[in-house]
Amino acid sequence: MAFILHDRTGVIYHTSSLLDRPGLIHGFSTRLGGVSEGMFASMNLRFGGPERDGRDRVTENYRRFTAALGADPGGVVLSCQVHKDTVRRVTAGDAGKGLTVPLDYEADALVTDTPGLSLMVFSADCIILLLFDPVTRSIGAVHAGWRGTALDLPAKTAAEMGRLFGARPENIRVAIGAGIGPCCFETHADVPDAMTAAFGGGAAAYMTPQPDKPGKWSVDLKAINAWRLREAGVAAEHIDVCPLCTACRPDLYWSHRKMGNHRGVQGALIGLVSGEEAAQ
Repeated sequence: MAFILHDRTGVIYHTSSLLDRPGLIHGFSTRLGGVSEGMFASMNLRFGGPERDGRDRVTENYRRFTAALGADPGGVVLSCQVHKDTVRRVTAGDAGKGLTVPLDYEADALVTDTPGLSLMVFSADCIILLLFDPVTRSIGAVHAGWRGTALDLPAKTAAEMGRLFGARPENIRVAIGAGIGPCCFETHADVPDAMTAAFGGGAAAYMTPQPDKPGKWSVDLKAINAWRLREAGVAAEHIDVCPLCTACRPDLYWSHRKMGNHRGVQGALIGLVSGEEAAQ
């Protein structure tokens, strides 16, 4: 397993070898390869926010990113992230929502088994995950900040793929993209308290008190999500974790910890190729 860095016509993004499968497209964007300017330079995928990029520029960024991956922009469906645990089933009627059609839902996780659709989630430090079951050919995309992690959203998404599509956890593959690492995610006790309340003592292995900073903790969100997925039945060898920290690499990623609201967002996309696209 490995995360692989690509440069396709100037668009810089990662893929996971774990998700390199026929009929499946996926990628984790970086902040490089778009047309946005100033504080949003250059691959910003956020239309709104406290400070707004030009809509034409963001739309062009989506065009470039989807073209690099070979995804049809008309089949892209965006998440509407509110740090809760809603998992939304996406159908053909949702095609284009958030990109070419207005959003009419809130959801931090999306799932589908419909060919021709691509699911997208976003991050500027939060953990973003892409899921694929090669048996039922169902997919999921998850945004999990510390609140979503404490709500066990990635494991709930795997369970929802089982409920809706018959996916078995031992068959599901998960790629966990770049996100803030324990090197930079320093928190007060509220985050460890939330993890302990949700998961009990098992979470302690992934949280370290800072001896020189009383009341401060270092928390490894990627590791907690990988652990919870293993607890849910996903095989350890089916989980690929990107080692990069978004806060450590502001040259490559957007980071709320480093930039506040003066920034864009990166995204992760996963899609099922339709029969027509596969034939091309």
